[in-house]
Amino acid sequence: MSETQEAPGGTKGQWPLYEIFVRSKRGLNHVHVGSLRAADDRMALTHARDLYTRRNEGVSIWAVRSADIAASTPDEKDPFFAPSGDKVYRHPTFYDIPADVPHI
Repeated sequence: MSETQEAPGGTKGQWPLYEIFVRSKRGLNHVHVGSLRAADDRMALTHARDLYTRRNEGVSIWAVRSADIAASTPDEKDPFFAPSGDKVYRHPTFYDIPADVPHI
C-alpha cells in the first residue's frame, strides 16, 4: 500500500487500531492483552490469535476497533461515579452471601 492510499476503515497509510481481549481457559472474563493494526475484523482476529494465544492459553478472543470504544477518564471518576454513591441498596451489605454461591 502506498503512503497516499487510504487503508480500509483507517487513516491515510494506516490500518485501524484494534484492542485485543482474550479469555483464558480458566478465566471467566476477557482481559485486555494488547493492541494491533489490521485491515479488517477477520484479519484482526487472525493476527490476535497468532500474537496472543501462541501457547493455546485462550478460548475466546475479542478484537474491538479502538475508535469504537467509549471510555470515561480517570479525571472524571468522582463526578461520573457519584450518582451510584447514594444507592447503597446496590451493594451486598445488608445480607449474608452463602459460601456455596460462586463468583461473587
